[in-house]
Amino acid sequence: DEPTSALDVSVQAEVLNLLQRLKQERGLTYVLVSHNLSVVAHMCDELAVMNHGAVVERLDVERLKRHEPQHPYTRQLMTASLGYDRAAIDRFEDFGGG
Repeated sequence: DEPTSALDVSVQAEVLNLLQRLKQERGLTYVLVSHNLSVVAHMCDELAVMNHGAVVERLDVERLKRHEPQHPYTRQLMTASLGYDRAAIDRFEDFGGG
């Protein structure tokens, strides 16, 4: 999980802002593994959605912010991330793998 998941929200924001500043100042690239789409939207320019170890979709962060995924698995993840929705979780489909 991302290096900030166990931190207090204010400390998490400080760490993420520091990482973002270092990225811009030094031209760094990060590989960020996260379930938190807010963190992804803040930190990333592009993202890859994986299911069972395989990339099912690549999209830029602007498409993420506009909620414009193409793959059904990505749409399910985005719907589930909007808040706890038991019905959405019950409908969650497995798209192959394993």
